[in-house]
Amino acid sequence: MREKGLLIVLSGPSGVGKGTVRKELFSQENTAYEYSVSMTTRLPREGEVDGKDYFFKSREEFESLIEQDKLLEYAEYVGNYYGTPVDYVRETINNGKDVFLEIEVEGAKQIRDKFPEGLFIFLAPPSLSELQNRLVTRGTETDDVIQNRVAAAKRELEMMNLYDYVVENDKVELACERINAIVMAEHLKRERVEARYKKMLEVE
Repeated sequence: MREKGLLIVLSGPSGVGKGTVRKELFSQENTAYEYSVSMTTRLPREGEVDGKDYFFKSREEFESLIEQDKLLEYAEYVGNYYGTPVDYVRETINNGKDVFLEIEVEGAKQIRDKFPEGLFIFLAPPSLSELQNRLVTRGTETDDVIQNRVAAAKRELEMMNLYDYVVENDKVELACERINAIVMAEHLKRERVEARYKKMLEVE
């Protein structure tokens, strides 16, 4: 009996290092995560492959999927839709693979409503002052934008109760170790392995 995979949702405030942590996790030799392929209505960029980088759809196709409730979450950004297709996620976890999704807090809330059996991990900064320092260090935003992001982070920290686990991103390597430990523990939960042993007893 093949054990189902997990949908692992990693989110947290802007600037907390979600992308950095995800890249580090996927660079590790023993990683077995499948990165969730998003769907979009924007045109493919040079070198991008349909089904690998994104699932590219027309606006009409995307809106049809919205009506059919075929997206775990979606949003419109700069005139294009972006979303997570539910069929891809379910097919992948049914094949015993863990699907890893890095997403903003609002998107995670949408997924929690539709896929409550997922594993939701909140990546938190060591402090708000450290978060602000990281945003300043990036050097990509004005002071006003940074202050708005810090204010948004305060609101997002209050949504921590929607998550199963909280991982502090004080150091990237340590955050990855904590996430891997959480995933391993989830796979060893009694309710996930019980059916396999019951099947074993039936055979014997």
